[in-house]
Amino acid sequence: MNASRFTKNLLRSARVTWRAHPTRYDIEALQANIERVGLVIKVRWAIVALLATFSAIGLAVYSTELPWEELAANMRVPAIAVAFVIAYNTYYHLTYRRLGNIAFLNHAQLLFDVLVVGVLIYYSGGVNSWFYALYLLFILEAAFILPLRRDTWIVAGFCALTYGAVLFGELFGVLPHVTVPFSEEDLHQNTAYVTVRFMWQVAVFGGAAMVVTLMTGSLAVREARIAEAAIIDEKTGLYERSYFLRALNSEILRAERDDRPLYVMLIDMDDFARFNDLFGIELGDELLANVARAFEDALESCGSAMTFETNIIARWGGEEFAVLLSEGCSGGPPEGEDAAKVAGALRSAAEGTLVKGAGVTVSLGIAAFPAHGPTADTLLTAADEALYRAAEAGGNRTEMAS
Repeated sequence: MNASRFTKNLLRSARVTWRAHPTRYDIEALQANIERVGLVIKVRWAIVALLATFSAIGLAVYSTELPWEELAANMRVPAIAVAFVIAYNTYYHLTYRRLGNIAFLNHAQLLFDVLVVGVLIYYSGGVNSWFYALYLLFILEAAFILPLRRDTWIVAGFCALTYGAVLFGELFGVLPHVTVPFSEEDLHQNTAYVTVRFMWQVAVFGGAAMVVTLMTGSLAVREARIAEAAIIDEKTGLYERSYFLRALNSEILRAERDDRPLYVMLIDMDDFARFNDLFGIELGDELLANVARAFEDALESCGSAMTFETNIIARWGGEEFAVLLSEGCSGGPPEGEDAAKVAGALRSAAEGTLVKGAGVTVSLGIAAFPAHGPTADTLLTAADEALYRAAEAGGNRTEMAS
């Protein structure tokens, strides 16, 4: 791989979305990442407020025992570190909506926070410092904000690595010990104490990571089931009407921006009520589910690798279905030939689906954006009128909106 290709691949992996014409899935992923970055910023402001409150109270208490000159000397570097956190968090706060397409921005922010806390630990007594507790907050933050469970373990490991660097750096004389009030001066030189203290904190970090990943994993599964139940039709396994409408509105915005067409199809099963009367509702439901699966297979076989992501089919209601065709079978913008090909494949799929040797045909109405309407409502109305004409003409046919 040459250098330019390597650089391009590296830049692509660093961004949430890099395609010239991002799909609605790219846009949703980008929006989710921006929201996570914003959440990191809010959490950091809360931690800064916590540190500021603690420092003010601590100074007030220590001032009764120590002169202000000694307190100021001890607090100088930690105060600079906190001021630095405030500075870069302010920058992120002002720019994160523009920087939100950087995939690893949250990771970088959290790892940077870990380093800053390492500085606070060193300048507040090293092995005697209480600031290590902030690492637990970062691990919790990582579990709730970062997208992958392994990310939480990466943050926990980096916390342990930074904490160990301070403790063992002082133990082996690489870092000079910083004396703070009310601390045992010789503990940082005691190998047994430093090792046991470090191993205990590593255990605490690992335990926190384990607990929160288990909890968030369980919550993620539960939320996925709830979300799936909200957008998936129980009887057919297709998308619900509400999800289809959201996708259609999103794709219309993309089509307007990129000056490209899209197609909407409404499908009705011919004489489905008669099938139910002859064979019963249970077999009718079975036929409905089988036709839905056949429709999915027909749509996915259109020929483009993109169709699985951007062309969707949903249950519109009763025995009606809706199809959104926003990518052509060759991967580019859809054309009239693509719509006709997909419509023919859907009709063939329905006609070839039998239950107990019986089945039904379907009628289709097609509307194109922007030719037949500039909005979701106008497109659906045009497709519905075309479907009505197809049914009135005897069914088992396709009509294009006029």
